[in-house]
Amino acid sequence: MKTQEFNEEIARRSAWVSEVKMEMGKVVIGQQHLVNRLILSLLCKGHVLLEGVPGLAKTLSVKALAGAMHAAFSRIQFTPDLLPADLIGTMIYNPQERQFTPKRGPIFANLILADEINRAPAKVQSALLEAMQERQVTLGEMSHSLPNPFLVLATQNPIEQEGTYQLPEAQLDRFLFKVIVDYPSRDEELQVLELMGHTESAPSTHPVVSVEDIDASRALVDKIFIDPAVQRYIVDLVRTTRTPEKVDRSLGGMVRAGASPRATINMALASKALAFTKQRSYVTPQDVKDLAHDILRHRILLSYEAEAANVSSDDVVERILSKVPVP
Repeated sequence: MKTQEFNEEIARRSAWVSEVKMEMGKVVIGQQHLVNRLILSLLCKGHVLLEGVPGLAKTLSVKALAGAMHAAFSRIQFTPDLLPADLIGTMIYNPQERQFTPKRGPIFANLILADEINRAPAKVQSALLEAMQERQVTLGEMSHSLPNPFLVLATQNPIEQEGTYQLPEAQLDRFLFKVIVDYPSRDEELQVLELMGHTESAPSTHPVVSVEDIDASRALVDKIFIDPAVQRYIVDLVRTTRTPEKVDRSLGGMVRAGASPRATINMALASKALAFTKQRSYVTPQDVKDLAHDILRHRILLSYEAEAANVSSDDVVERILSKVPVP
């Protein structure tokens, strides 16, 4: 396919992106960064972890996205007494047929909202981990494939620690993005008040994109060009998270473990998806830099020295971005 034809195909296939944003804009005021990352996760088949204090439209944004799609949606409220069977289902004995048959749980949907994911105990997290990585669950002796697409969009509250369980690093690494959801601006909060400050039902979104449209878009995302120089830049960024003192001496002893090769793969995939949403047929170094914080912040394990010095993983990523040469 010629470049001009490819660009026209991208423009045609990416039209649903703006339509989804418009639909979500009827319900979600501001939070453009969050909305953009949710759309990228659809294109990359990636899971998203949303972190922010209560009331910042984390749950609302996920429900708005689900409403804008012709897809199945499940919301699961995670609690300390949740069991794996409450998530994936269980085997039920059928006395007429004298055999066990599977009863599927709420995880069999296209979009899963895992609300307050850090409240669930280890066994539930283990069951969810298999679903996130393998896109299948095991009931009895049989494995059952999950629908396509299958995305886990999880929320957690960073300030509440009582009755919560810290997510294991292996599970954090399965999330494509960790998005920090912040407070709205003053004007945005005024708009929220005008939209929601009454007892009537809140507005809702309507389906504007199908699973087939998203699959066709993914096929184009795979064809987005990424220059070898940009590929080397991605690898250099990820590798530097493991030994950041090589580019900045002040980061010596601050990092216990850096990002894995999964971060490298995710960075390339998300960069191509970002280029697609901007109707470009190629990836730029700026695309990589725009995504670096959301892809790397949850994959960098800080040392006690970093915590004592009040250095966050975002600080480490920012210093790395300022030191690694850009092609």
